[in-house]
Amino acid sequence: MEFLGTTQLASYCGPKKSCLLPDIAPTTTTTKDAYQAYYLPGYRHLSTWRPGLFRKVVSAPPSDDRGQFNPSRRPPTVLPELCSSLHARYSTRDWHHANMVQLKGSEVSRCCASRMNVDSVRLMKDKDQLTYQMQEDSQRNLGERISNIDYWQSELTYELECLLKENQALETMKKRLECAVDELQGPLKVALECLYHREKRKGIDLVHDDVEKNLIKVRSNLLIYFSNCSCCSRKMQKHINRDAQHALEQDLSDKNSAHFIDEKCFNLRKTSDSISFYYGVEKADKTVSVPATWAKFSEDNIRYSQHARANSIKLREDAEVTLESTSEEMWNQFNSTNLAFNKRIAQVADAKNKLQTQLARVLQEIFQTEDTIMLLERSIKAKEYPLKVAQTRLEARTKRPNIELCRDAPQLVTEVYTIDDTIQTLKQRLQEARDTLHVLMVNKSNLEHDIAVKANSLYIDKKCMNMRNVFPSTPRLIGYT
Repeated sequence: MEFLGTTQLASYCGPKKSCLLPDIAPTTTTTKDAYQAYYLPGYRHLSTWRPGLFRKVVSAPPSDDRGQFNPSRRPPTVLPELCSSLHARYSTRDWHHANMVQLKGSEVSRCCASRMNVDSVRLMKDKDQLTYQMQEDSQRNLGERISNIDYWQSELTYELECLLKENQALETMKKRLECAVDELQGPLKVALECLYHREKRKGIDLVHDDVEKNLIKVRSNLLIYFSNCSCCSRKMQKHINRDAQHALEQDLSDKNSAHFIDEKCFNLRKTSDSISFYYGVEKADKTVSVPATWAKFSEDNIRYSQHARANSIKLREDAEVTLESTSEEMWNQFNSTNLAFNKRIAQVADAKNKLQTQLARVLQEIFQTEDTIMLLERSIKAKEYPLKVAQTRLEARTKRPNIELCRDAPQLVTEVYTIDDTIQTLKQRLQEARDTLHVLMVNKSNLEHDIAVKANSLYIDKKCMNMRNVFPSTPRLIGYT
């Protein structure tokens, strides 16, 4: 139903200018107070075909105080009073058509039901035979599946036993490497102590000789051996084949569980007590493999284990070669270092003996030089008195008067020069003797210092040789305790 009337927003409802007609006096009830315009959804205009009666809500138009007509007021509103609707009706043709459709539908349903009954009997026979055949096939497939599981169980068991034996052998080799590393700690400590003590040598004896070269080589080689043994030990710890062992054990455990379940399923019959309905179980596909991938999984685990065993065997062989080469090289270096020590000790002892012999000769020469210096001093002292006599005579003769100052034969100038020259020569020789004595004293000090240095070096090398009296045996170097 639609309420008909004017909209409140119509253009003529707005304020307008005053016209010539007089305003009508206002009433207490206005159109706005009597009715609010309302529209049903979808209906904005009056339909011309729809019959209806209308009534008018009449109210006096408002007027101002002067009795004049006010055109700004709203006009009267027209509301619907009654509305009747028309109902649709079918034709005769529609009625006949509906009856014919109903008859044809019933006949088709009857024919379909007849065919369905015949087909259902045939279907039941086919499905009974199919069900029986499917159960027989499932029984046979379960038997084959159990046989396949038995085969792979035996293969996995054999491979797991081989892997466990190899892991045990790898553990043994790892312990041998650790023992060898422990045994090499002693030679390394001795080599480092020898290098430390030989750093206490003094002066020219702090030489980079064959002994030091051998000791540095021993230290470097030992550190390399430690690194190699530690690397082999870490590799063995990494290649203990825990992953392959876990994979085989997990696969074997799964095979045992699957064998138990399949054997239980193989023994199930229609008369078994443990059968029941599990609705929707066929819709939940929880399978993760097919027979090909199932067999490949176990085969891959076995191949992975075989590959791990091959790597383990190669690693043990490499470790065995490393231990044997290390033992041989250590003994060779030990012998060569001892030979270098003995040679160096002999060289230092010979040098010390020669220095001591030379020191004795220098001491003898110092004694003779000191005697010569003493004689020269006495000789110079003895020449002073003749020089005094000659100079006194010459000075006295310079006092002769006048012509008596004659350069005659007794003139003593030559004697004075000669004696003075002799004294200067003796003093020069005395200085040379003193310089020679100083040089000899310096040589004596140097010889004594060198002898002390050689004695210190000899003591250090002998001490190092005493430290090297003990060396691990070959079996201990290759890891056997």
